[in-house]
Amino acid sequence: MFRESTTTRLVLKPLTEADAAEMAEVLAAPELYTFIGGEPPTADGLRIRYTRLAVGHSPDGSQEWVNWIARRAEDGAAVGTVQATIVEAGRRADIAWVVGLSWQGRGYAVEAASALVAWLRERGVAQIRANIHPGHAASARVAERIGLAPTGELDDEGEQIWRAQGAPEQTDAEQTDSMRTETTR
Repeated sequence: MFRESTTTRLVLKPLTEADAAEMAEVLAAPELYTFIGGEPPTADGLRIRYTRLAVGHSPDGSQEWVNWIARRAEDGAAVGTVQATIVEAGRRADIAWVVGLSWQGRGYAVEAASALVAWLRERGVAQIRANIHPGHAASARVAERIGLAPTGELDDEGEQIWRAQGAPEQTDAEQTDSMRTETTR
């Protein structure tokens, strides 16, 4: 389970319902929803959502949910969130990030998303991907900077699927298991 991580300028903490009011302010700009849809959340709406997400998994257990608040290390101010939905027994993760409008353009999204990708790689997640609206140039730049590349595939909502380049090395045990699986097919 993830506890807390620090980067050069950020502290990443698991979100809690106590973060809702502050995050409602961070996520209040309607411009944030141009490409992702929806509208600015209310503090009450986020409180309900964060309570559900803080459990860390889907009701049926098929998905692990990792949701972190990105806070500036210098003053603790929330700047955004990063998240991963881990599926396929921990082999694949779909990631996303959002940084409040007043905090954009400072590299916080790249810094937080890079930490998330590194954490996923440490856990052995082989496939990391993000779905990005084709017109969302800022998110595309973040994806490129954290090692993702567009696949040319679109999801059901018309978003470009981006994938991390290069899977992590397999351990000897994983290679043996993989060979064992191949020979029993």
